[in-house]
Amino acid sequence: MCLALSFTTIIAVVVVIILLVYFNITLRRRIPKNDIQRIVASWGQSGSPTEAQAKFPTDFSRDIIPRPCHSHNDYTRKVPLYDALAAGCTGVEADVWLTKTNDLLVGHTEKSLAPSRSLRSLYIEPLLAILAHQNPKPLPGTLPSSSPSADIPEDGSTQTTTTRQNGIFDTNVTAPLTLLIDIKTDGATTLPLVLEQLEPLRAGGWLTHWNGSAVIPGVVTVVGTGNTPFHQLLSSNPITKATTNTNTTTATYRDIFFDAPLAQLWGEDAPANNTIYTSDNSNYASTSFAATIGKVWHGMLSPAQVEMIRGQVGEARKRGLRARYWDTPGWPVNVRDHVWDVLEKEGVGMLNVDDLTAATRKSWA
Repeated sequence: MCLALSFTTIIAVVVVIILLVYFNITLRRRIPKNDIQRIVASWGQSGSPTEAQAKFPTDFSRDIIPRPCHSHNDYTRKVPLYDALAAGCTGVEADVWLTKTNDLLVGHTEKSLAPSRSLRSLYIEPLLAILAHQNPKPLPGTLPSSSPSADIPEDGSTQTTTTRQNGIFDTNVTAPLTLLIDIKTDGATTLPLVLEQLEPLRAGGWLTHWNGSAVIPGVVTVVGTGNTPFHQLLSSNPITKATTNTNTTTATYRDIFFDAPLAQLWGEDAPANNTIYTSDNSNYASTSFAATIGKVWHGMLSPAQVEMIRGQVGEARKRGLRARYWDTPGWPVNVRDHVWDVLEKEGVGMLNVDDLTAATRKSWA
């Protein structure tokens, strides 16, 4: 009994000694050895001389590098929109359902809908708040920028040299966010309300739009998919002379683009009328990976599968569209990563991701 107790005591003492040594070494490393380290260690702390210097007006997305990844079914995440932005994804997806009360709720199925989770509350209003934060009023007396990047061509945009809009990402203020709106209810009746609810973003001059002769980049690009009717989208004209001060004629203005059918753009079976999908009216070009490319056998894509990806992605790129494959394999992880690597190598425009953590850790080219 005494021997067992003594052995236990010895083990406990050894563990305590190891922990003391470990913490001693760790803490010593953290103790500033010079003035530079002391400034770094205390920077921004409450009551320190640098407290007011630790933040700047547009640091909402500080140090986040935007990446060409699309947050698939974004509304199912713990924090819709913000989880994707924190990962650097430049595309988010909202499935919208028109209700009898003339609202647009967001959810994967009808049973998942809730009045508190709407297109306005989950996406439009947060985006308005973020963009307002990223575009504070200039300080009085601030001189206008002389940078060539601040020069805006005379293209009908609401932005001028002195009022150029910042996007969401502070590390790349021109990187746009794509809001993919997947219409689940009847497209003909749902699309007009989508256009109506986009009005605050439109009024702020945030939206990428077609002015009749060119696509004018904005910091938010809206793309319609699902039951979005292509020809109705082409004729959509949500603004009037009273609601715009741009040089764009209202007869040609459009600020929603189509998600073209990627599988129909290339190949022997491609329909003859697929030439209608161009960068003037479309932005994404998407298809189901499982249905179009097929199952990945033995952990590797076959040469024929890679050739099909190359053809589809290349054709989309020639048209100025961004190819996207949904329903890519998520497991096993090595297969998922292999597919991601091939898609990136072949120049896919937007990588569709369900696992944001894995996408964040990916080594992007």
